[in-house]
Amino acid sequence: MVLSPRLDLRQSQSLVMTPQLQQAIKLLQLTNMELTAYVEQELEQNPLLERVEPGLGEAGEVRDEGVNEVASDALPQSEVIERQGSDTAETLSRSAETGENIDGGQSMDQDVDNDWTNNSVADAPAGGEGTYDNWGQTSSSSYGGEDLPGIEQTLANEESMREHLLTELGMLVVTPMDKLIGAHLIDMLDEAGYIQGSLESLCERLGCEIEDVEAVLGVLQTVEPAGLFARDLAECLSLQLKELGRLDPIMQTFIANLDLLAKRDLKGLMKACNVDEEDIQDMVAEIRALDPRPGSAFNHDVAQPVIPDVLMRSGPDGGWIVELNTETLPRVLVNNTYYAEISKGTKTEDDKRYIQDCLQTANWLVKSLHQRATTIMKVSSELVRQQDGFFRQGVSALRPLVLRDIADVIEMHESTVSRVTSNKYIATPRGIFELKYFFTSSVGGSGGGDGHSSEAVRQRIKDLVDAEDPKKVLSDDKIVSILKAEDIEVARRTVAKYRDSLGIPSSVQRRREKTSRL
Repeated sequence: MVLSPRLDLRQSQSLVMTPQLQQAIKLLQLTNMELTAYVEQELEQNPLLERVEPGLGEAGEVRDEGVNEVASDALPQSEVIERQGSDTAETLSRSAETGENIDGGQSMDQDVDNDWTNNSVADAPAGGEGTYDNWGQTSSSSYGGEDLPGIEQTLANEESMREHLLTELGMLVVTPMDKLIGAHLIDMLDEAGYIQGSLESLCERLGCEIEDVEAVLGVLQTVEPAGLFARDLAECLSLQLKELGRLDPIMQTFIANLDLLAKRDLKGLMKACNVDEEDIQDMVAEIRALDPRPGSAFNHDVAQPVIPDVLMRSGPDGGWIVELNTETLPRVLVNNTYYAEISKGTKTEDDKRYIQDCLQTANWLVKSLHQRATTIMKVSSELVRQQDGFFRQGVSALRPLVLRDIADVIEMHESTVSRVTSNKYIATPRGIFELKYFFTSSVGGSGGGDGHSSEAVRQRIKDLVDAEDPKKVLSDDKIVSILKAEDIEVARRTVAKYRDSLGIPSSVQRRREKTSRL
């Protein structure tokens, strides 16, 4: 065989993701907070992008001179979902195929990348300017104005658990070695106030005796709130009972048998503590008054509420109105006048290439934001249409649904639907739900009937358990029989799995709970 160089021409197919496609996919799966952070980063890097603050515009204002943006009518602001009627179904189908707004707006698939306008301000109000943003809303801002601080920046600076304990440590111990041991013990606490890790490993790191560590630990266990520096739940409760002067031998025995309390084994507790039922009830009441997580008193984190990406409300004709929550969307526009101005001053090829790249990046960002909003609207509207029974009747009417069911209707890939529904929320008359919530597996119906949503079956099991007679607690087999009579074919192990996922104990444990007064 002769080895020699040669040229071959081969034809093959490959999938190449352009940077613009990668950006569109990335934006699609971001949450509203992550999207805002991403846009803020682009605003810092791209001089041609302009920020438009949300909620500042008033109707009737004109655009700022030289500031151009995407046509506002290209974004679908809302969509009306009717309950019945062939005309509405045809309208929705045409809207999904062509991108046309139901309310007569422009096409959602309009080429927004090249649709620019250039209007000037004729009579701007004194001390301010007005702009149109790419979400179809006007906005205004004042010269020299400053944003007020957010509410989280106006909160008082609360003392953390570590700061509190370091202050107490300085007053309780004297020697430098004890202070060093105490500081390490403080660093070993978790958020609940429990010691994480072994004391032996601490001794090895510090080169000290275990007696020295236990002595400092005993001193720190006297600080307020009582229960800190415990190594388990039993020690935490014991420290609090000791502080209250209630840690007698009987209570110590009670604490040593907390597993019986968890099982609601009343007779076992009475036998272990050698007391009657009345004494047990009093001891249980004392335990319930204690705090099993003493460190949580120092948790001053501000709860962040879920901000929905899509808003849904009832329409006047009995249908549903679905619209984007524009308050959560970052608003940006492209300043073409500034681009034209600085383009005249560029002299080198590198400068020209940089300015051109900035313009192209800004245009693609605006277009990607538009496509993201359009896709979310399409998926959300179809979800509302297919889960109409849930919004009218509740979880019992939730129908089984998979990604393919939505993807086939809106003619998109399943992976696109999956990205849209991840970490996106919709505010409905029944509360705020993640879009993923409406995708549930199917549980077959008896006799080959229609399937039932697994979430609806879970809710039915919960309703049965809540309504059961304390004297006749339902077993898993009995629940299977009841569901089968309701045309729900489900196995006993499936009932047990759903029951565990709902946090419902077994029939034996429920019987103990309902027959006892614990």
